[in-house]
Amino acid sequence: MKLIIYAHGFNSSSSSYKACLLAKLIQEQDSKVDFWCPNLPHWPKEALAVLSSKIKTCPINDVVLVGSSLGGFYATHLSEQLGCRSILINPAITPHTGLTNYVGSQKNLYTQEQYEFTSQHLEQLEAMYTPHLRNPKKLFLMHATDDELLDWRVAVKHYEGSKRLIVSGGDHGFSNFEDYADIVLSHVIGFPLGIRGQVNNFNNS
Repeated sequence: MKLIIYAHGFNSSSSSYKACLLAKLIQEQDSKVDFWCPNLPHWPKEALAVLSSKIKTCPINDVVLVGSSLGGFYATHLSEQLGCRSILINPAITPHTGLTNYVGSQKNLYTQEQYEFTSQHLEQLEAMYTPHLRNPKKLFLMHATDDELLDWRVAVKHYEGSKRLIVSGGDHGFSNFEDYADIVLSHVIGFPLGIRGQVNNFNNS
């Protein structure tokens, strides 16, 4: 039995579009795959603890993390530390600098939780940063070229040596994810390609 863990992004939740779509596709296929997407704590150390505890319940080769944005940052760190495979969707690479403008009062877009985002959050993120990847082949990068927050060219350089799928256009939320979800599942469980969306409108290198 394989386990797919979805790690959502900053101020997102288990109700995110991409997480719900993956859960639906897996359920429709009736495949031997468990899907798990928790609401992650806003504290980075706590979020990592939640994810790593679940990862350790299965043989590491049966676990695949799917991380979006900040979740992609967490997934990268956990792949490096624990050896599991990860699929990264528009991943944050340096959130300890990229989120500095968000210091202050925050409200989760889905759960409505209100909290204070502080310099301590940034310090915890910086401690997780991996400037040089030891196991890039464990990672599969998916990035939209028109991501309004993160530069795909920076990601390609950072994840050199990883399999990658660079999608022309799009946005940070990867709002056309439905067209590429088959590729994610094919990478994990051999899901047949091309039966739910256009999967040929991309640059693969």
